This record gives sequence, structure tokens and C-alpha cells, in this order.
Amino acid sequence: MKSIQQKYIINAPLAKVWQALVDPSLIEDWGGGPAKMGDQAGFEFELWGGDIYGKNIEVVPQSKLVQEWTAGEWNQPSKVTLTLSGKGNKTTVELLHEDVPDGETLEFEDGWKTNYLGPLKEYAENFL
Repeated sequence: MKSIQQKYIINAPLAKVWQALVDPSLIEDWGGGPAKMGDQAGFEFELWGGDIYGKNIEVVPQSKLVQEWTAGEWNQPSKVTLTLSGKGNKTTVELLHEDVPDGETLEFEDGWKTNYLGPLKEYAENFL
């Protein structure tokens, strides 16, 4: 099992970036949909029509989102931690994705950039 760490500086206020992470209608706008998502611990979510699914483990509004993530036929879920901090109109999002199956690390490392946090950054900066 491997871990992925990435950091994004988003030129948008923290509250808007947070909303784009937890509001399913916004998730669908930036490319993670169809989506089921909530901002409560215990909420069972689905992204990309169920290709990624899991459960919110810890939710600290506008600060931290910890989730169990499963894709395909994984034997056990991975753990995704998104930590957010804001200053003015800039938000920093730090990603830690743990327990990624060895053969899928590069795919997920690229996927965060091209399918998830990269599009979220572009959406938050240009449309929110």
C-alpha cells in the first residue's frame, strides 16, 4: 500500500472551496458527478456515478474532510484526508491519500490532478 500527498493553492475563498467539495450539485459541475455527497460524518458518498464510493469519517467544516474511499474491487478502503486553510481569497488544500493499492498509485496520483483537485481548483477560481 502506498500514500499520495499533494498540495493545491486555490485562488478562491475557503467557504466556496469547501462548498465545492461537499455540495453534490457543485461536484457535478466540476466533474466528479453524478455525485452523492454530504457534509456529515457517517454519510455514505458516491462520485462518478459510484465508480468511487465510501464514507465520511470525520468532518470539520471548512477545515478537514476525512473519508474512506473504495474504487473497483479493492479488498479494503483507502483513507483520504483533505485539510483546508484559508487566508483572504486564497485557500490551501492538502491531500493525503493513504492505503492506495500498489498497482494503482500512479493512476490515482494523476487522477487527483486531472479529475478531482485540478478541476475543483479551476472551477473554484473561475466559476464560484
